[in-house]
Amino acid sequence: MNFGIVVYPGTWSDSDCLTAVSDQLGQNARYIWHKNRDFENIDCLILPGGFSYGDYLRPGAIARFSNIADKIIQFGNLGKPIIGICNGFQILCELGLLPGTLLRNDVMEFRCTWTNLKIVNNNQFFARSEFTKSSLQIPISHGNGRYYADKKTISQLEKNQRIIFKYCSPTGEINYQSNPNGSINNIAGIVNSEGNILGMMPHPERCCDSILGGEDGKYIFSSIIKYIDPSNLLKNYIYH
Repeated sequence: MNFGIVVYPGTWSDSDCLTAVSDQLGQNARYIWHKNRDFENIDCLILPGGFSYGDYLRPGAIARFSNIADKIIQFGNLGKPIIGICNGFQILCELGLLPGTLLRNDVMEFRCTWTNLKIVNNNQFFARSEFTKSSLQIPISHGNGRYYADKKTISQLEKNQRIIFKYCSPTGEINYQSNPNGSINNIAGIVNSEGNILGMMPHPERCCDSILGGEDGKYIFSSIIKYIDPSNLLKNYIYH
């Protein structure tokens, strides 16, 4: 399948994403500069981490007005998968494709560490039920990762099973001690109402090779691949 990796001024995780899906999972991938509106033959968009436009005003705010913004919205409205990682999550919220916002970490410091994620909904796009993992170990790297929304929105997210990942302990408990940034209800990743757009703060592209300390990020990318192409053998890798 074909991944398109959107690149803004200040994006820095684009090469990590390309390496993860191409070298580690054997798929086709190409960069899409934010001034390039060509999404031809793209099956899934990745909005990588970084500091788009230097995070001026607030993270993702200026990217909202980029030349590519309406094409991303159109792509998502067609039901095609989009995954926004870290700054990509912030951009998806600014675009209105996901509810809520990402605030400054409650600890008031940049956090770069491994976290554990509980899979609380087996989403058909991003956390397919045939894979047996119930929790993942995936690193974070952010200063503005505290997910926030009003009580009504949080209630709807919980009720409609739109929360995919929550921060948890190594043994799977969802508690305050395992929350690295103060996100409401330990939320680490959510989807839109149709389930095809995922925003998450942790970086799955940083843990797709054992040499980096883990491979749990493959779970998420392989879920997307299997949704788009069920016959895809995931070159040299099938996630268990």
